[in-house]
Amino acid sequence: MSNDEIQIIGKKVKDMYGTLVGKVVGTISDIDGSIQTVGIDCGAEGLKQIAFEQLVVQPDVVIFIPKWRLDSQRLLREKGLTLRRLKALIDLASENDDMKESAEMLHEKYKSKLSTLDESENKIKAQLDARAAELDEQIKSVKMLIFDGKMQYKSNEISESTFESVKTQTTDLIEHITHEQAEISNVQRRLEDLSMEVQSTEAPREKL
Repeated sequence: MSNDEIQIIGKKVKDMYGTLVGKVVGTISDIDGSIQTVGIDCGAEGLKQIAFEQLVVQPDVVIFIPKWRLDSQRLLREKGLTLRRLKALIDLASENDDMKESAEMLHEKYKSKLSTLDESENKIKAQLDARAAELDEQIKSVKMLIFDGKMQYKSNEISESTFESVKTQTTDLIEHITHEQAEISNVQRRLEDLSMEVQSTEAPREKL
């Protein structure tokens, strides 16, 4: 068993916003000894196998990173770099006719790369849309809890202190949800911006 495995087993797992996810109960390693997946006891939801790349091991806790976040950040990096190279290529070709043949070959290579990334982007956009819909439903559920709690307080079913506790807990939850919603909106906006940049490279194609 590697040091990484020894350090991670038994630790609590929380999401990026501090909510408890579960506890690490074991790991599955590759033939070279590197951790591939981590088994997390999620209580009533049972055992979940999470890719090790989705976890950040800290001294006292393990932080779970949503897959949509990892995938979207990777896509933004790759697509951003490919676009920058494509733009640099167009600029170089416009400055030097002797590079036209090489530029055309590289241009097709980068356009092919963008096409491949488009396929990944469509899948990630679907993930983002699905997660955004889940968060919308969670917000509705939390608001219903607050409303029902207030009704119970008004009808003297629960004490004021209990109602205040409900408000405190739900306020924290809403803060976590809205933070994730903002992150998703930001990623969606950045993806749209990159799509606009891709369109701007279509016209300069005549320069090659």
